[in-house]
Amino acid sequence: VTDIDPLAHNLIFERFLNVERREMPDIDLDFEDERRDEVLSYVARRYSSDHVAQIITFGTLGARAAIRDVGRALGMPYFQVDRVARLVPPMLNTLEAALEESPELRGLYQDDDSIRRLIDTASRLEGTVRHASTHAAGVVISKEPLIQYVPLARPMRGEGHSLPTTQFAMEDIATIGLLKMDFLGLANLTILRKTKELIAHSRGVDIDLDKIPLDDPKTFALLSSGETTGVFQLESAGMRRYIMELKPTSFEDIAAIVALYRPGPKQHIPTFIGAKQGLEPIHFPHPVLADILRETYGVIVYQEQVLLIVQAFAGYSMGEADIVRKAMGKKVPQIMVEERERFLAGAKGEGFSQGVAEEVFGLIAPFAGYAFNKAHAVSYAMLAYKTAYLKANYPAEFMTALLTINMERQGKLATAVGECQRLGIPVLPPHINMSEETFVIEKGEDNSSSIRFALGAIKNVGLTAIRPIISARKEGGSFKSLDDLCRRADLRGINKRALASLIKVGALDCFGGRGSLLAGLDRILSLAQQGRQLRETGQATMFDLWGESRNVPMPELELPTVETSVEEKATWEGELLGVALSGNPFGLLLNDVPPEVDTFCGQIDGEMVGQEVVTVGRLASVREHTTKNGQPFVIAVLEDIDGSIEVTAWSEVYEQTKGLWVQGNNLVVKGKVKVRGEQVQLVCHSAKT
Repeated sequence: VTDIDPLAHNLIFERFLNVERREMPDIDLDFEDERRDEVLSYVARRYSSDHVAQIITFGTLGARAAIRDVGRALGMPYFQVDRVARLVPPMLNTLEAALEESPELRGLYQDDDSIRRLIDTASRLEGTVRHASTHAAGVVISKEPLIQYVPLARPMRGEGHSLPTTQFAMEDIATIGLLKMDFLGLANLTILRKTKELIAHSRGVDIDLDKIPLDDPKTFALLSSGETTGVFQLESAGMRRYIMELKPTSFEDIAAIVALYRPGPKQHIPTFIGAKQGLEPIHFPHPVLADILRETYGVIVYQEQVLLIVQAFAGYSMGEADIVRKAMGKKVPQIMVEERERFLAGAKGEGFSQGVAEEVFGLIAPFAGYAFNKAHAVSYAMLAYKTAYLKANYPAEFMTALLTINMERQGKLATAVGECQRLGIPVLPPHINMSEETFVIEKGEDNSSSIRFALGAIKNVGLTAIRPIISARKEGGSFKSLDDLCRRADLRGINKRALASLIKVGALDCFGGRGSLLAGLDRILSLAQQGRQLRETGQATMFDLWGESRNVPMPELELPTVETSVEEKATWEGELLGVALSGNPFGLLLNDVPPEVDTFCGQIDGEMVGQEVVTVGRLASVREHTTKNGQPFVIAVLEDIDGSIEVTAWSEVYEQTKGLWVQGNNLVVKGKVKVRGEQVQLVCHSAKT
């Protein structure tokens, strides 16, 4: 800063020079996501609000964002800019790499001057700071008022508290010696609490999750089956595949797979599984390492094992070994490179050969990308085990909690409903007399459990609309008719769109057909308004004179008869609930899944790119196209209860299976997972009904 007063300049730098220049350790704490704001409020009260702040983070321009921003600034047509942005492969970080990777993008760049100008300008802006926001978890707490150490800003708009934000980013906060804490909100912790509450309510059992058995056969059977939707750390497609191959039999197996499923160590998972299953011998790079690596079948899994290896193999002190740990923990690969020569020299001094030393260091090196210490892995594994234990032993309660947590995320809601179907737990449609604000368990006459869909999960229907209805029902009992609903419930918070949504998803089926109710929508709203006016004016009848309370008669509601098809109902439910519950078109698929199927449509994601999968679903749409050479091919959407995936069958495969690609058909598809733009797709290799 050149224009600042010299005395002030010296005071500023003196202040920072007096701060002890050593990095404090990060402290990560996980809380229920619904209660994170309570924690922020607590630390502000406990340490004083001028000693606590959230940490700023700076968003930078990536390749696609740079193209879109530059295109907007240049006044280019949106469709043209959008086309260029979509041609940038999502896994690439620079436009230079994108031009090398994408022939279509390179062709546009070479042939179109406006596109060349767009990309050249955007490439100069890549990596520059675009905006500031609040770090998702970072909080800084200081002994003295923070303003003595770091510039502060007012709270970001939309924050639910009044904490200021630092104007230094996370790395700078650590450099000047302040304590950085990560207050993370975990939905899984909320799921555990809600499941415990549901178990206590439905079964009268108060579970102490700190005392559950760690050798529960049902839990390990569930993990080995791959039914890990909702299980912490174990529900991604890749992890699901590995956990099925591993077939864990101990808590230690879960901790190890959680630690290994990270960039770097991930490449050793097949070796770990093979050794665990006895499919390949356990290999120790040297007998000296046997005791260190025995529990993990000869594979380096934890940071602590690396510390012990460099001590035993290269003569490092504990302090020197900790340098390697910091390199792993902070993801600084260059430090690992600097340590290589030192490690090899130390190993030689301990009497080990150059070849063995290089092999051992080669096993350590991938940990520069990411590694867990054992305490971290065990903590995560414990949370994974607890969620799996509840799902295996109390499936209805667990899935009810999972559905409630995902009420506002229709994609995850559909996946959870699909999981309920596979577990044999019926999910009942929303009902004006049975549903609550959240998902609830209903007991049948045989004491079987079903889950009733939440009114609060219906799109376009807010809490303002449903809470008065639930309140009136609890006060006066179930609504006997549509007239009764309009008379007793305060429907001021419900508009035409919300009422139509309730009708379309079947919440009012007990009062008539959906088509008829929709046709009489205006009459229903008019009746509701009259009912409200009667309640507000307190009108009485002649019976009140004799001490009897009677409702004032209301006009009779006559509705036209309009039929609704099963397809219409399914479409409405898919749009407003995220999943079709009426006449489930996927019931047959779920009850009779072909044995070769290894993945459901909704489980196919970016982690599986390049893999070959077999899936099954219903053809929701089919579109025939032709190649540049005039050869026919088909693009279809295959869907199941979990979700959907776009499938492309190129000319050769399409010609062999042409009669199968009919909308509504159930199809088993074998193909390779690919990404085009931002969309995950499946290229069909074969198909059958």
